[in-house]
Amino acid sequence: MQVKIMKLKKEEARLTYQEAGGIVIITIRRPQRRNALSLDMWRELKRLAKKALNNKKNRVVIIRGSGKEFTSGSDIKEFHEMTLEEAEAAFVTMEDTISFIENLPLPTIGVINGPAMGAGLELALACDLRIGSEHARMGIPVGNLGITLNNKFAHRLVSILGPSVTKELVYTGKIFSAEEAYEKGLLNRLVPTEKLNRTAIELAKLISTQSPASLRAIKQSVAESINSVPELWKGSGKFVDPVDFPEGVAAFVEKRKPNFKNR
Repeated sequence: MQVKIMKLKKEEARLTYQEAGGIVIITIRRPQRRNALSLDMWRELKRLAKKALNNKKNRVVIIRGSGKEFTSGSDIKEFHEMTLEEAEAAFVTMEDTISFIENLPLPTIGVINGPAMGAGLELALACDLRIGSEHARMGIPVGNLGITLNNKFAHRLVSILGPSVTKELVYTGKIFSAEEAYEKGLLNRLVPTEKLNRTAIELAKLISTQSPASLRAIKQSVAESINSVPELWKGSGKFVDPVDFPEGVAAFVEKRKPNFKNR
């Protein structure tokens, strides 16, 4: 009897870097996990963002996800294998990367061709501009996971949505459709999927023709006007709740509803 041996397909998890004509494109590629970023991928994303600064001809950075995803955020299954201390440290690494991109001295464009969830939404909001297609979905459903948003995370949301809508977003786990995200200001432009990448490139080319000094100045001035305490997050509390986080992550992995207890 002939035995057929099935080979498991190796997971593809990588970030790609391209630069041409003063435009850098960083692409998140992990189709098996909806482009979720592992701890190593968060570190690599920061390294690639730094790399964009090595070439003085680079003028704009585009961040996008492969396929019909931006990124579903951090890899929750990876958290399931960590201690609370390791998970907390992973969140700090993630926020360090997001803040680095947010403060990058080059204009940044997020291309949202699918879900941008949790830390993926925060990464999108760290970009100066966001272009989305009809497939875009944006939300931060951390209430099912016991993740505690500190003021740095919340500030990015509040600066666009305002306090009340930000609270509703987390209280209910609401996910904005592409149209809602555009109406709320989470997306600067909403275009058909087939025009998404072309629109991003055209916008990047237009931005690259402007004065670098003017672009740096407006980016810094806007940041100063809305970030009165930009580094406060480092001491503003933990990212994970010691009781709810393990239960929320376990429920995610086991594909069940979390059973949070009153305390």
